[in-house]
Formats: sequence, structure tokens, C-alpha cells
Amino acid sequence: MTLPLTTRARAKVNLDLRVLGRRADGYHALESLVAFAGVGDMLSLDPGADLSLTLAGPRSEGLTADDGNLVLRAARALAAARPGLRLGRFHLVKRLPVASGIGGGSADAAAALRLLARLNGIAASDPVLREVAAQVGADVPVCLDSRARLMAGIGEKLGPVLRLPPLFAVLANPGVGVETVAVFRALGLKAGEAASEARVENVVAPASAAKLLGYLTSTTNDLAAPAQRVAPVIGDVLERLAGLPGCRLARMSGSGATCFALFDDCTASAAAAKALQRDRPSWWVKPTLLS
Repeated sequence: MTLPLTTRARAKVNLDLRVLGRRADGYHALESLVAFAGVGDMLSLDPGADLSLTLAGPRSEGLTADDGNLVLRAARALAAARPGLRLGRFHLVKRLPVASGIGGGSADAAAALRLLARLNGIAASDPVLREVAAQVGADVPVCLDSRARLMAGIGEKLGPVLRLPPLFAVLANPGVGVETVAVFRALGLKAGEAASEARVENVVAPASAAKLLGYLTSTTNDLAAPAQRVAPVIGDVLERLAGLPGCRLARMSGSGATCFALFDDCTASAAAAKALQRDRPSWWVKPTLLS
């Protein structure tokens, strides 16, 4: 009997996010320093003849195992690129909020590609994985490795892996899904319009958490203001996080509505998460380590 293959789909956190402009084709060019959290979904693959997906977990309500599901889309895209690919039955335990700016669906799709690569003996460095990931979604390529790095363009440009000092964080989501398309619409850039200048491509990871925090305070998330116009509750999340004892920085991730706060140590982040959960019991709140 073959045991199912398993992997964790870690939450992606945009430590900062700059909108460089809107391209002539309508897509927005971005640049973001990305880290990954210690919390995430779990995906397993039971090898078999037919491709299928079952769903469970506290955040699975409302999700469907249909053609729009990113796990199935990723599997079918890889099968199209590699005829004869062995497939099977996926089982997703959904723990991350949906449409929340931390790449839950993208992380799940990347996890599916990793499991299929393991099952079929495809090397992690095989270009087909990156090519298929880019077809499935903008955040899927960076989620393949789930390691800190600079991502740019529409997600297809990845800088070298960065060894960031660990960051003690609290993630908070108010339970409101935010559509990325609506946020970019609220941003209001016209096709061909520039917004910000790009940073140098080779970002050097700060040697300490203090230096990294200092660097992050000089950056921002350009989508925060338009996201708050779409979902005003994001402003409440940021205010609550910033007011927690020991908070060094509070910021929104991606296009929202998940926000994060950074702290000096795990004791401070755990205490802050506990206090925030008492204050907002309906919110999704998780203390975690970003790296």
C-alpha cells in the first residue's frame, strides 16, 4: 500500500509591495519582498489513475473541487506539459482564509506541483514547474519554493533566495474576502501609466531583525489605500495591530484583507495575538514566524 504524499502550503506575506505601473496589456507591474509564515494549509496526494480533490478544514466552507480550483488547475496544466504524468487524489485541509492577500490558493497550487513532481521524479529545478506555475497564477511561482525573495513583474521575475532573519509576527484577517481586481480598479492606474521606480534587482538581506525592521519602515504597501476603499475594515485591523503592546510595524499583505504586525520576540507576539483574539473573537488571528 502506497502512503499519500504530503506537503504544507505556507502563507505568503508581502513585507512590502510597490506598484511600478500598469503595463500596456493592462497588467500591473509590481515589486515585493516576500516572506513565508509558519502557518498554512496541508495538501496530500494519494497516487492513482484519476485526478480528484476533496476538501476539509476550518476554512473550506464555500470552496468547491471544480475546474476553477487552483489545485486541479495546476495538476491539469502540468499533465498537459508532461504527457503520461501520474496523478491521483488530492486532499486539501484548508486553514488559511480565502481571498485574503496571503496567497492561500496560490500556495495550494504550488503544493500540488511539488507533490506531482515528487511522485513523477521531476527535479525541483526543472523549468517546467516554473513555467506551469506562471500559467496558473501570479503568486504561484514564488510559492513553489516558499522561501523569502524579491518578486517582480506580474510574479514571473524572482530574485535570489534571501536568508532573512526570523521575524516574529501576528497575522490578522477580519473575515472579509477582498477581490484583487477590485483593489487594482480602486488604484485607478491607466494602461501605460508609471507609478514608482524599481529598486535594484539584487536586494541584500539585512543581517539582523532590527536592521530588517528599519528597512521595512522605509517601505510601504501601495495597495493599502485602495484596499481600504474597497474594504474599510482593513483600517480597523491595521489600527488594532499597531496598538498592540510591542508592535514595531503594522502593514497589510498583498491586496488584503490580511494584515500583519511585527514584534521583537515570540513572547511579545504570542501575548499580542492572545489579546487581539480576545478583543476581536470573530477574526482569524495567528502568531507565527516569518522567514
